[in-house]
Amino acid sequence: MSRPAFPEQFNLADYFLHDRLAEGRGPHVAVRYGQRAWSYAEVAARTHQAAGALQRLVHPGERVLILLPDTPPFVWSLFATVQIGAVLAMGNPDAPTADLAYLVEYTRAAVVITLPRVAEALGDALRAPWVRGVLLVPETATGDDPEAPLPGSLHPTLAEAMHTAPAPRPARTHRDDVAVWLFTSGSTGRSKAAIHTHRDFAFNTEVYAKGTVGYRPDDVTVSVPRLYFGYATGTNLFFPFAVGATTCLFSERPTPESLYAAIERHAPTVVTNVPTMLGKLLDWDAARADRDEPPLALSSLRFSLSAGEALPEPLLQRWLARFASPVYDGIGSAEMFHIYATNRPGDVRPGSLGRAVDGYELRVLPREAEGPGAPPLPPDEIGVLWVKGDSVALGYHQDRDKSWKTFHGHWCCTGDLFRVDAEGYLWFAGRADELLKVSGLWVSPTEVEECLMQHPDVALAAVVGALDEGLLKPKAFVVPREGAGQRGDALVAELQQHVKSRLSKHKYPRWIELVDDLPKNDRGKVDRKALKSRGAAS
Repeated sequence: MSRPAFPEQFNLADYFLHDRLAEGRGPHVAVRYGQRAWSYAEVAARTHQAAGALQRLVHPGERVLILLPDTPPFVWSLFATVQIGAVLAMGNPDAPTADLAYLVEYTRAAVVITLPRVAEALGDALRAPWVRGVLLVPETATGDDPEAPLPGSLHPTLAEAMHTAPAPRPARTHRDDVAVWLFTSGSTGRSKAAIHTHRDFAFNTEVYAKGTVGYRPDDVTVSVPRLYFGYATGTNLFFPFAVGATTCLFSERPTPESLYAAIERHAPTVVTNVPTMLGKLLDWDAARADRDEPPLALSSLRFSLSAGEALPEPLLQRWLARFASPVYDGIGSAEMFHIYATNRPGDVRPGSLGRAVDGYELRVLPREAEGPGAPPLPPDEIGVLWVKGDSVALGYHQDRDKSWKTFHGHWCCTGDLFRVDAEGYLWFAGRADELLKVSGLWVSPTEVEECLMQHPDVALAAVVGALDEGLLKPKAFVVPREGAGQRGDALVAELQQHVKSRLSKHKYPRWIELVDDLPKNDRGKVDRKALKSRGAAS
């Protein structure tokens, strides 16, 4: 496909929202929240009001920090921020208070839009000299009024500020003005913001959402990851809005029960998912069958999306055998905004992360490569993945050293280990900084995890390094399938033998801990820092 081009004067609020009105989609439902619904015209009107409210407090280029669950005010807060030329930053409202205070200080946000309990917990952090305003949104169960008044609150509500706001002044933004700070997962320390311009999001929307997986105007979307995570910002807000489809939100913590309630309520055609939740849905469906309860019905789905972590082939095969509904597994990053390699309609290679999205170029280079010009490795050799595309970030805020290592002009060094086969399909081999050196030989935790997942009694697995008399060895945390955990030590011995019989002996986990679930970070990925701390006690 030809490379998308965007005019110099360009704004994401126009591209994703206001252009739908010009196309005649104003009356179409844009957002559903329980039984409540807002059309594109209504979302645009609220965005207009919110923009007026924010312009009283924020200058172009300053940050607005949104710390909200998935409720409709998140939508118009986001679009109002970019409409006035301010810079959007987003965080998890349920993160520890110290982490949220860090975001307030790191972003130096002029305005924080959040829940009453978060504002109360942040206390002194919100009295920083750069914070000019705090706007509150009520904490609601799905379907309750997200614009209800909050009598007696210390700060005005967003709805009150919108009601009294003047009409916003027109703001001219360049396609390369900074629009959004997307936060990394912080797997090796504090999260850093990848700085993105307006065109970055439109580029990926054109080549991935429209050109590769094929979002349609009649789609209805639901997401497991929350909107503050760039993966879901794309799949459950930007992408459906770009084609005039409908996004459905629920504010509760994603569980099999809350997700399925949303699926029953809205009959989505596209669900944004993660491997862990795919497994939990399968296990919950099996448990329901054991109790003679109705099976899960997913007949409305055109497809599911999976990202954040590689989808193990055994899990995908279980899903397809039960539901016969395609899952398009892909890989993206905060540094590139979104997915740049993926499986796609009519082209799914189970166990792989698919091929490059048109518009992106991928190279697998030696681990010691210092730039994208190094000779690529031959097919099926493992190296570090580099990606080139028009959605690449400008750099990290306040981290020039890391920026120099990661960004090389049009190219980004992902730090992910991959091999690419002769047909161009990518196969994940782990993070370069997560490899374990055992008995002088490298071990990929991903390889051991996939081996464990092939055992019929394993639902999920994660492998980290643990010390054995000063020597590093693999330790596995395994979530057993329903009823299998009762076998205890016998299951552990069986799983160890399972790995020994399929991989080199030095790769088998010296310890296996059976657990009810794996800890997750706020991006829905397995929290390996938490597992490593537990593994250190072995």
